[in-house]
Amino acid sequence: MKIGFIGLGNMGGHMARNLATAGHKVTGFDVAGIEVDGVANAASSAEAAKGADVIITMLPNGQILRAVAAEVIPAMQPNACFIDCSTVDVESARAVAADWPLSVDAPVSGGMGGADAGTLTFMAGGSAEAFAIAAPLFEIMGQKSVHCGENGAGQAAKICNNMILGATMVVTCEAFALADKLGLDRQKMFDVVSTSSGYSWSMNAYCPAPGIGPKSPADNDYQPGFAAELMLKDLRLSQQAAEAVDAATPLGEHATQEFAKFVEDEDGMGKDFSAMLPRLSKMKRG
Repeated sequence: MKIGFIGLGNMGGHMARNLATAGHKVTGFDVAGIEVDGVANAASSAEAAKGADVIITMLPNGQILRAVAAEVIPAMQPNACFIDCSTVDVESARAVAADWPLSVDAPVSGGMGGADAGTLTFMAGGSAEAFAIAAPLFEIMGQKSVHCGENGAGQAAKICNNMILGATMVVTCEAFALADKLGLDRQKMFDVVSTSSGYSWSMNAYCPAPGIGPKSPADNDYQPGFAAELMLKDLRLSQQAAEAVDAATPLGEHATQEFAKFVEDEDGMGKDFSAMLPRLSKMKRG
């Protein structure tokens, strides 16, 4: 299959490489001029799309997605499928689908490690026909894909998932900071919580305390697996969506506020989102 891949950054580069390694003919474009082993370079996004059976995008936000789609769609051949793997607002995903019905919004979970290893999870929105085209490619780039519904449903699922993730990471870090001040050993706390009702992915798989649980960014001085500023972006998308449909999300709102302070007013930019723990450990009540 001939694939045009637009956006070859921390995630997209690994994904494009895995597709090329699997035998697909991949042509890529990135405004930063990034080159990926096994992937041919195009001079523009429109050039990457010419003659492609599938176009895949991995972009920073909805505004850029709309701009790229406006360049790419006129260059696409009939019956080509447009797959956007970015995390963007639901409205942008639906706007692209309105311009090109054979499209899938398919944001991912799994971070850079999952993109590299080909173990991502894809949350897909689009028609059954479009998903059938995309699914074999998801199998190469990931370990699981879920067809969540019509266009926009993939973004809705990602936004809801990451609102849970952001909120649970904040409260997990709060719990460790409280345990420290109560004199409770971190390992003992992990041993209890990880096998009790406080169990969560943030605690068990991505523990924010160094030296506790499976290896995580906390064990690498909080170098990002998933950067705090990306979590802030996703949380803001959740609140934008909540406002649009008049949904009450008080804990999602609180998590958004905490990450905004951390990233924009403190030193959280460029750190993993689990670095909320050392931040909270320094804070006092009130």
